[in-house]
Amino acid sequence: MYYTYILRCKDKTLYTGITTDLERRLAEHKGESLGGAKYTRGRGAVMFEAVWSSADRVLASKLEFQIKKLPKAMKEELITKNNLKELLGEKVDTKKYRRQRKLLEKL
Repeated sequence: MYYTYILRCKDKTLYTGITTDLERRLAEHKGESLGGAKYTRGRGAVMFEAVWSSADRVLASKLEFQIKKLPKAMKEELITKNNLKELLGEKVDTKKYRRQRKLLEKL
């Protein structure tokens, strides 16, 4: 299983990425282990704001690409309203993604 995520940094910016292991990836972004993105190392990763699961890397990458193209205001809307179909329904098959709210509570 792959996850596409939106991460908030200390400076209120958003970073979008994919992973197979959310806990490991968050630790990397926070600088607690090697491998975090240069972007988040400089801005201080705080927490995942939204996570979607998908069956494979190709699907996760497609969603990541489309989210990265959105302006920040639409990413914030996606986080709060979970309106993936409304915002990206013409770009990706939204039925292939599931929002993972319970995973966020555990992290």
